[in-house]
Amino acid sequence: MSTAALINGRYRVEGRLGVGGMSTVLLALDERLERHVAVKLLAEHLADDPTFVSRFRREALAAARLVHPNIVQVFDSGFDEHTHQHFIVMEYVPGSSCAEILRDRGHLDVEQAVDIVAQACRGLEYAHRHGVVHRDVKPGNLLVSESGVVKLADFGIARATGQSSITQVGSVLGTAAYLSPEQARGEGAGPSADLYSLGVVTYQLLSGRLPYEANSLAELALKQQRESPIPLQRINPRVPPTLAEAVSLVISVVPEERPRSASELSQMVRDGARGVSPFVDGRAGPRTGMSTAATRVLPARGREQVTAETRVVSPSTAAGARPRTPRTVPARRPPADDAPVRTPGQEGRRRLVWALLAAVLLVVVVVVVGVLALQRSAAVVHYHTVVASGWRSGIAQLQHIISTYTQ
Repeated sequence: MSTAALINGRYRVEGRLGVGGMSTVLLALDERLERHVAVKLLAEHLADDPTFVSRFRREALAAARLVHPNIVQVFDSGFDEHTHQHFIVMEYVPGSSCAEILRDRGHLDVEQAVDIVAQACRGLEYAHRHGVVHRDVKPGNLLVSESGVVKLADFGIARATGQSSITQVGSVLGTAAYLSPEQARGEGAGPSADLYSLGVVTYQLLSGRLPYEANSLAELALKQQRESPIPLQRINPRVPPTLAEAVSLVISVVPEERPRSASELSQMVRDGARGVSPFVDGRAGPRTGMSTAATRVLPARGREQVTAETRVVSPSTAAGARPRTPRTVPARRPPADDAPVRTPGQEGRRRLVWALLAAVLLVVVVVVVGVLALQRSAAVVHYHTVVASGWRSGIAQLQHIISTYTQ
C-alpha cells in the first residue's frame, strides 16, 4: 500500500512499522483527530478466510475492552471497502520493542529487565481479570516507549476465556519458542500459559538466549519435558541466585508450580532481584504448589518425626549450604514425689495465719505492759516495742519482759 493511501477515509498511511504472518502494521495519521496511530491490516490472502477474519475481529473486540497504561489501546476497527481489507486502529507507541532492544544490546541488566517484566505483569493481570488471555507474549509484543513505559501489544490471537475457541484441534498459535508446554501439546491456553511465556521473555532479557533452543515444535515439546534450562546465574553471573530460582518456577513444565497470577509473578521477580527466595514466603510460610522443586525426602528412619523435621529448602541451600541443626530445649524436671507441692491458694492461707498470730502477739504485749505499769508504785511508764519475725520469737521476748518487771 502506498504511503499516500487513505484507510476508511480517515487514516492516511505514512509508513510501515512491521509485518507479521497474518497482518501488516502501518504508521498513519488520523486526519480527524490529528494524531499518529498504528493501523493493523489483515493480510490480503486471508481476507476471504472466515476463520481468520473471525479471529481478527475478535482481537479488536477483546483488546478494545482493555484500557490500561500497560496495554496498547485500540481506538477503531472495521472493513475498508476500497482496499477490501480488515483493519484495527491502535495507539502508536514511539520507542522500541524488546525484540529490537535484545537485537541491539544482547541482554539487559537486572534492574531494567525486572522493571520491564513488572510493568508487563500489570498489563497481563488487568487482561486476565477481564477474561482475556494474550496467548502470544514475546519480546516483539512488549513495546518500551521513549519515557520507559512498557505496553503489551498485539492481542492478535487472544481469546476471551469465557468463549469457545475457534482454533481447530491440534493447531497451535503463537511463536513456538515462547509457547507453554500445554500449548505445544495443542491444549487450551489459560492465564498460566501467558505467565510461562513471560517467564521465557524474562529468561531471555537476563541472559540473551532462550531457555530451550529447538528447530521444530515437536523438538521444543520434547526438550521441555526432558531437559532443564541452564541456570541463569551460570550464563549471567550478575543475576542473583534467588532471581534465577524465581524464573525457573515461572517456566516450570508443571502449571501448578508457576505463580498463581501475574501480580504474584511480579512480586516473585522483584523479590528475587532483592535476594529473597521464592520458595519461602516470610509472611505465609512455604509457597503452595512447589512440591516438586522444594520438598526434601527424609530417610526411612526419620519419617516418624516428619512433623518436627520436615522443612522446605531452596535449591541453593540444598546444593551446598549446610542446614542448621535445630536447637534442643531441655524440658523442665518434674518435682520429686516426696516434695511438698503448694498451690497458690495454700500459700495465701499460710501467710494470713502468720499475720493473725503476729497481731494477737502484739495485743498481748500491750496489755501486759499496761497491767505492770499500773501495779508499780512509781509513776513511770515503760514502753517496749516488740518486733518478732515469728510467733516463737515474740513469745520469748514477752517472757523476758514479764520476768524483768515482776522481780
